[in-house]
Amino acid sequence: MKASVTGGKTMRAARAVATLALVAACTRAPAPERPPEPGDKAVARVDGAAVWTSDVKRQAAAQGLIAQGEPLDAGSTLFRQVLDEVIDQKLLAAEAIRQRLDRDPDTQRRLASARDRVLGDALLENSVGKSINDAAVNGLYQEMLKNETPSEAIRLRQIVTDSETDAQQVKAQLAHGGVFDALAAERSRDDATRFKGGEMPPTTVDMLAPDYARALAGARSGQIVGPFKTQAGWVVVRVDDRRKEPPVPLDEARPQIIRFLTYDQVKDLILNLRRRAKVETLLGPPSADTPTEPASAPPPAPAIPAATKDARP
Repeated sequence: MKASVTGGKTMRAARAVATLALVAACTRAPAPERPPEPGDKAVARVDGAAVWTSDVKRQAAAQGLIAQGEPLDAGSTLFRQVLDEVIDQKLLAAEAIRQRLDRDPDTQRRLASARDRVLGDALLENSVGKSINDAAVNGLYQEMLKNETPSEAIRLRQIVTDSETDAQQVKAQLAHGGVFDALAAERSRDDATRFKGGEMPPTTVDMLAPDYARALAGARSGQIVGPFKTQAGWVVVRVDDRRKEPPVPLDEARPQIIRFLTYDQVKDLILNLRRRAKVETLLGPPSADTPTEPASAPPPAPAIPAATKDARP
């Protein structure tokens, strides 16, 4: 009997301890939220769940509103606009789950497709992104400089005449002290340049029309060239300036180099993955006569009976 009483007291004590532990667990403060990225800050809550600064930046980058990794001021109008979109998206997703749309087979396929895209992007960022660094960019830039033929900038003035005789007279006047600007206004038939002292738009040697390029090959700054025949007439040209253009600075070339390196790395990665995998395409060769229909295309309309065709107006 004494053992029974002792056992009962022990059970009641155990229940009391369990009850106290349950109450303590229910009243304990929730664990503090951990920012998904160092220095990340919560900027909103949707039904208690935090929306982080990084969520907004990621959405802005996905929409092309900022570049990947570009800062976005949390006090800016753009940040608040994208934040509203993130909040709306979370509300829509929560309502879809409440309506059990996440269990719909078509929705599950779309979710799986989105998961594949996200995982693929993560792989590219992890493998390709890390290999595109300053050393790789600078190496390709130096190779580009080594293989590139620098272009020449050239500034020209011209006088266009109807005949070779007129052009020879213009050249003789220039040789005896004639002012090019005045002769251009007086003798040139080219309305686009005559009232500008014969000045042509700045260009590069490789962009010159063939007639001009042949005549100006080897011409130096200050030299009078011509007359030579063009489609517009007989031309006398003065070379105002000619100099080699400096190479494109690295800062300007960087975006194009990064795009090239990224494409090259992605191509190599995908080719390697395809070599290692067993990929079977279950389609026959495409037919040039048959348009390719997307998988989601609606079924073709039923054929119209011949009698109905004849009855149509």
